[in-house]
Amino acid sequence: MKTSVVTGGAGFIGSHLCEYLLGKGERVIAIDNLGSGNRDNIEGFTRNGDFIFIKHDVRKPLKITDEVDYFYNLASRASPVDFDRFPIEILMTNSLGTYNVINIAMEQKARFLMASTSESYGDPDVSPQSETYWGHVNPVGPRSCYDESKRFSEALTTTFVRHQDLDGRVVRIFNTYGPRMKLDDGRVVPNFITQALSNKPLTVYGTGSQTRSFCYVSDLIHGIYLMMHKNTKGEVVNLGNPNEMTVLELAKTIIKMTGSRSEIEYKPLPVNDPLQRRPDITKAKALLGWEPDVSLDAGLENTITWFRDNVKKN
Repeated sequence: MKTSVVTGGAGFIGSHLCEYLLGKGERVIAIDNLGSGNRDNIEGFTRNGDFIFIKHDVRKPLKITDEVDYFYNLASRASPVDFDRFPIEILMTNSLGTYNVINIAMEQKARFLMASTSESYGDPDVSPQSETYWGHVNPVGPRSCYDESKRFSEALTTTFVRHQDLDGRVVRIFNTYGPRMKLDDGRVVPNFITQALSNKPLTVYGTGSQTRSFCYVSDLIHGIYLMMHKNTKGEVVNLGNPNEMTVLELAKTIIKMTGSRSEIEYKPLPVNDPLQRRPDITKAKALLGWEPDVSLDAGLENTITWFRDNVKKN
């Protein structure tokens, strides 16, 4: 039986990855400080004998006595609302935290996957964004704590690959949505759904003409798994859905799907908010044989159902 460590394992994406790996017959050790993760996300499989949860902050060195085959590093706050509230924590998690996870992966001679982000491209001046594009990032702006620390984590991973023979790889995750997102996450899909279910105005920033592409979480998890298990040492690969739409189109779609009476309220565009976000997944198709399968309508239907149940609880 293979053993995987998932840092950030109680988070939105991390908990789905843990569940997927358990379904593959692996033993899973989830590590999370529960800063943005939630025990409720992993409650469904805590009774599984092959699942272990350790409350720990990766900014402190990890000590794992079990033999580990794979390290998935997903630890980091990723919600825009946290960039102003926890900037130092985010910077140190993605720098020192990544260094700590790489070190234990090296000790264990295990494979390592760094979960990076499309924010590495900043506010891009090319579209779609391919892995060869270096980005257009403000290194001292309000989003820099996340953007630049993720860029550093990529540099750290690939440098360890070149100079220390780390069996590492990087995925750049584009907008992903699905069940278990925080109700107050601050990203566009949970924002719109919670507002629509409460019949409150949907807050659209700017004119709503900025574009995003939305990948359902199960598609992303499959891509992450393939990236770890294929011969991808040293590779950097985009994972996301290339189907692009405007934020305003998404707002209208969610209002229709929820049957909401909400109207749309326009607010000023945040500083350095990207105007375009669309992945070029040519490399993922060629290297992994991967592309997303779940349609936006199907993914939103599942997500709205989950949010509807959880809005009632809260």
